[in-house]
Amino acid sequence: MKDLIRQHIDHPAELEDLYRSDASTFKSEFNAIYNQIQDHVVAKVWYERLKASEPTISWGFKNEWLLVIIIAFLAGLVAKFPQLVSIDQDYFFLRNIGFVVFPFLTFYLAKRDGLNLKVVSISFVAFLASAVYINLLPDNPQSDTLVLASIHLPLFLWSIFGFSYLKNEVNSHVQRLGFLRFNGDLAVMMALLAITGGILSALTVGMFSLIEINLEWFFENYVVIWGLPSIPIIATYLIKTNPRIVTMVSPVIAKVFTPIVLITLVLYLAAVVVSGKDPYNDREFLLIFNLILIGVMAIVLFSIVEASKNHRSRLEAALLLSLSLVTIVLNSVALSAILYRVFEFGITPNRLAVLGGNVLILTNLVMVSTHLYLSVFKQKGLDSVGKSITWYLPVYSLWTFIVVFLFPVLFGFR
Repeated sequence: MKDLIRQHIDHPAELEDLYRSDASTFKSEFNAIYNQIQDHVVAKVWYERLKASEPTISWGFKNEWLLVIIIAFLAGLVAKFPQLVSIDQDYFFLRNIGFVVFPFLTFYLAKRDGLNLKVVSISFVAFLASAVYINLLPDNPQSDTLVLASIHLPLFLWSIFGFSYLKNEVNSHVQRLGFLRFNGDLAVMMALLAITGGILSALTVGMFSLIEINLEWFFENYVVIWGLPSIPIIATYLIKTNPRIVTMVSPVIAKVFTPIVLITLVLYLAAVVVSGKDPYNDREFLLIFNLILIGVMAIVLFSIVEASKNHRSRLEAALLLSLSLVTIVLNSVALSAILYRVFEFGITPNRLAVLGGNVLILTNLVMVSTHLYLSVFKQKGLDSVGKSITWYLPVYSLWTFIVVFLFPVLFGFR
């Protein structure tokens, strides 16, 4: 049914026939793939129609909850692995944290949505090769290239997950944008689940402590170990079975956060100038500065992706343009500081990695800002803004590949 819906997504008559042939299956399968087809006008019409006819929460196909529990348990088992075999946890999680999440998300979606077998096979071969590689790197905690590879590896694994998510439509702008929206919705749902789980855990431990029963050890060694890896799986399950839950929340978050982040950034830049902080000679400050930049860049992209989906007003596009321009200023300061350190103290793996990342982000921001400018002042739509983001995704993937697999060799594993 999923393939038939995709095939006839631009043919209303055929969709109507599919619906009338088996309404309950059509509803379930349509909701399962809505994130992939929501940019089609016909899909949006059907989404609203099915939403109106289905006021209750959907729990997916039969026994899907059992699939979620099994996959979440397996993900938790990987997280528990260093305790089970007495491996140093810092050593294990530095190299393998990404493998607790992305292979299991890929497997869940492959099982649920029937992802292309060839694509999934390629993805898992890539996961396995990456796991073997990162764990064979020399065990040198002082190695900058090891730390860089470990930090960038989850981003590379995310790229592999995206490849499997897109199936045979890797070059489709619409599908890439849908993947980014899925990630934004996933981040929102994961945050909600994490907050809820944290509050529930604190209340449980607190209540039992009142009767002198200590549950902290149990939560630390079991609930947290199995709970954290299960959050992405459960969040994906909720998004896939009830896409309307998050599609109502994400636009609100993007709309509220855009002006707040813009004001905060302007005040922060002013405070940096007034405080006399020097990113050119203060290495720790420059590191934090770059981490802030990455976070802001993620918020900018999230807001733009949501804006392109909901066809925001000219004023909101102008706010996004302002936020992008301020972020460019922030990026330019960081880039000039790292260039100064490169010319003053020479090239190191860390400096080259930060330099490359800053150049990529700045280039992407300039592209996005150019299209936002055209949208605000030339009355062009936000579609071109979305395309400028999705077109650039492989560039980020290529850079993570270079840092993970080539940096250790090029710099002699130091």
